[in-house]
Amino acid sequence: MTREDEGNFSQKHGPDARLEPAVKEKIEKKVKNGQMACAVAFQIAEELEISAAQIGVALDLMEIKLMKCQLGLFGYQPGEKTVKPKKPEAPGLAEAIEAALVDGKLSCRNAWDLAHKFKVRKMTISAACDALKIKMNSCQLGAF
Repeated sequence: MTREDEGNFSQKHGPDARLEPAVKEKIEKKVKNGQMACAVAFQIAEELEISAAQIGVALDLMEIKLMKCQLGLFGYQPGEKTVKPKKPEAPGLAEAIEAALVDGKLSCRNAWDLAHKFKVRKMTISAACDALKIKMNSCQLGAF
């Protein structure tokens, strides 16, 4: 979703997309000013025992903007991105990132998995990708 999509997030799911009442209710309790932090969206998914992707669709259908990506890629003020390029310091991390690439890009899910495996912050992975000139894709919530 880009700024140009704002107010039209639901259109990417087509006219048959439906919002589950229980999901809507939970989101309404946690949304602030029409926005929701990535971490809160994942918390809701865990509480409801559904996928992050389902929460992402619900947020789109409700025209709620995602903020504060846990990888630091979007939703931070005053700029969009908070992560800064930093070469990987953990032994083997650069090689593991390269091995996890699909079509030259690292998915959000693989970035999270690598952060867990190497016991580093998620933003450490995205900073390493930035330094290695690797693009990230496939947001688990569907934002990118």
